[in-house]
Amino acid sequence: MSEVFLAKTDEEILSCFDAFEALRPHIENKEQFLAQVHRQRDQSYNIVGVRAGNNVPSAAGFRLAEFMAWGKVLYVDDLTTLPEFRGNGYGAVLMDWLIEHAKSNGCQALHLDTGYGRHDAHRLYLKKGLELKSHHLAIEFGL
Repeated sequence: MSEVFLAKTDEEILSCFDAFEALRPHIENKEQFLAQVHRQRDQSYNIVGVRAGNNVPSAAGFRLAEFMAWGKVLYVDDLTTLPEFRGNGYGAVLMDWLIEHAKSNGCQALHLDTGYGRHDAHRLYLKKGLELKSHHLAIEFGL
């Protein structure tokens, strides 16, 4: 049995660290993770997780934002499942929650960027009704 929860307390946020570390290995420790989540909260960033027993096998970071191009959207920054829990439907549960959360908050759409090689994730996104709409371009400055 699994339960979806919105991580509000530091303890709840930290319970999602292992799942985030699987997707974002550059985040070196729990203190760095917690500090970054707190900074991003100023930009409406939140974390939702799936609790299964004593584990949090899957989590997502998201924000509600308004864009000239898209209107009000729920933007998914991160969606991650621990490797040993993949294929158990936790990512799908989170996507369903995120879609309903977007609708209930008056969003016109849900958006996310995904890496080219994440084929399993792409199958999930397409199954949930997302469409490929654009290329995301970036330049890194190495600061």
